[in-house]
Amino acid sequence: MNIVFSRHAKRRCKLYDIPEKIIVEIINTEGELTEGRHEIIKKAGSFFYPLKVIIDVQSEKTTVITGYPLKKGRQL
Repeated sequence: MNIVFSRHAKRRCKLYDIPEKIIVEIINTEGELTEGRHEIIKKAGSFFYPLKVIIDVQSEKTTVITGYPLKKGRQL
């Protein structure tokens, strides 16, 4: 699976100090993803809040649209 980060996703990762490697790990742990847009919320790394990752899956390409810590009172 080819994973591509959008410009927005790269900026969010830099803003919140989220390594792209962690986003890729979150996507890979989801298993088989169907085509379309997906929202993934998982606790990862040393982050206090869970990370929310929104991706768009096409036939051979997965685009990371955004990723950020979910701070609105939701803890896993």
